[in-house]
Formats: sequence, C-alpha cells, structure tokens
Amino acid sequence: MSQSITDLVKELASPILENLQLELVDIEYVKEGKNWYLRLFIDSEDGVDIEECGMVSERLSEKLDEIDPIPHNYFLEVSSPGAERPLKTKADFEKAVGKNVALKTYEPINGEKHFEGVLTDFDGEIATLEIRVKTKPKQVEIPWGKIAKARLAVSFNI
Repeated sequence: MSQSITDLVKELASPILENLQLELVDIEYVKEGKNWYLRLFIDSEDGVDIEECGMVSERLSEKLDEIDPIPHNYFLEVSSPGAERPLKTKADFEKAVGKNVALKTYEPINGEKHFEGVLTDFDGEIATLEIRVKTKPKQVEIPWGKIAKARLAVSFNI
C-alpha cells in the first residue's frame, strides 16, 4: 500500500515542483510509533528555503485533500534533503562526480560493503571512488547494480 501512495504523491507533486523549478529527491511514507508521516525531500541547484517547502506543502496538501487517498491521519512534511542527501538515480551520481560520497553495497567488494571517498567517475554503470587505505589513495570500481544505498558525505578535511 505505501508504494502506491508514494507513486501517487510523486504524480501529484511533479507538476507543482516543475512549476517552482524544484527537484523531487525522495518520498517516504512511514509509520513511526502511532503516527504516519508522508515526507517529501526537495532540492534545487541553489538549495531550498522554508518558503519553498511551505509552498510545496500547501499546494500538495490541497491536491491530497481533493482526492483523499490516505484513509487515516498523517503528517505531511516537506524539507530539504540536507547536506548528506541520498543519491538515488544515475543522474544523481552524475551530478555528484567530484564530491565526497558514502555508499553501501549489497555484497562485499574486495571484502568491504561500506565505502567513503571522492566519486571520481560515473559512466552510467560503474561508480569509481577514490578511497584512502592507511592514508594511501586507492581507486575502487563499484557496479551500479551492487549499490544498495548512497549519499553525499560531509568531509571535514583539516
């Protein structure tokens, strides 16, 4: 059920976001404790502010009220994905080349499932990361199909 809700919300939100020149990063429809939450994470080249989140929330809320697809009470939250935004699509990976990323694989690659480093290349099928192994830089290639989760990672280089 939650998958069909997220698909419907994506359909309803897309024209609103397009009109405001914003990008849909992710949608979550989850139960936490007794409460249900419908969360949209939005972004743009210049980031998003509270007013843009408010506009999207207001317009989407009107659309949801019209068709009333969710049978119970829920909280609608619209926010920025933050500095460590998830990387979900190949386009997200292409935009992240040159940035520090953290990713997890479904199965070990060279004995590891967690990687953090600079995404030096993404050709649509292989993500190439420069990681540090005992202070030495090392390249690791990770096939697209083996990536379970990925996000931008804040780096505190001193």
